[in-house]
Amino acid sequence: MDALSLFSLQGKRALITGSSRGIGYGIAEALAGAGAEILLNARDKVALGDAAAKLATAGAKVHALAFDVTSEDSVSDAIAHAESEIGPIDIVVNNAGMQHRQPLEEWRLDKFEQVMATNLTSAFLVSREAVKGMIARKRGRIINICSVMSNVARASIAPYSASKAALANLTRGMAVDWAKHGINVNGIAPGYIRTELNEALLQNVEFNAWVEKRTPLGRWADPSELGGAAIFLASDASTYVSGHILYVDGGFTATV
Repeated sequence: MDALSLFSLQGKRALITGSSRGIGYGIAEALAGAGAEILLNARDKVALGDAAAKLATAGAKVHALAFDVTSEDSVSDAIAHAESEIGPIDIVVNNAGMQHRQPLEEWRLDKFEQVMATNLTSAFLVSREAVKGMIARKRGRIINICSVMSNVARASIAPYSASKAALANLTRGMAVDWAKHGINVNGIAPGYIRTELNEALLQNVEFNAWVEKRTPLGRWADPSELGGAAIFLASDASTYVSGHILYVDGGFTATV
């Protein structure tokens, strides 16, 4: 087999949650470029439609699925619809997430629970529903978008760090439980990425300087730079990789 063909996603169908912008859109764009049919997801139907139209214009085969990844019923209905009306889901990328910054002693319980539901519970719900078809077909790939904060912490975002650390270990647990069904589960842990979620940090001169100094490669990443890792983990190039968290962080976690 030609080595490059190992990375082909022709004939595969990928669902990426939270993919109307930022990291999710960047990954969707990369998977489409490798040949995958794309199922975009977001709650904002306007943003979702715009993202789908942009991908379609670039030549991708794309579908828009507006559903709430934190709602068990919404997830169940959406996955059932996709499997029956669009086709089998071969790849799931659990990217939906949120951030909230506040001194830990001032965090309200409802905000803590919202962060956990969006960053952690959603990955469980979407994966649990999508894996039913994967188990029946004896194949599938699940990629959870973790974070450098899966491994470290920073002031004001302790609950976010906790959610991403839990997601990393949920990834390992999924890999162990579902390996017998031919399903590979891995995570990607991005470093500091130029997205709307990080816009306030990007505009903070002091913080921006800290990121550039703290990261060995000396800069923030573009969302597109996560595409290669996603293609690798979604493709036949990674058939014996499972339970792994791939850090795409410019060397951030490799240095002190």
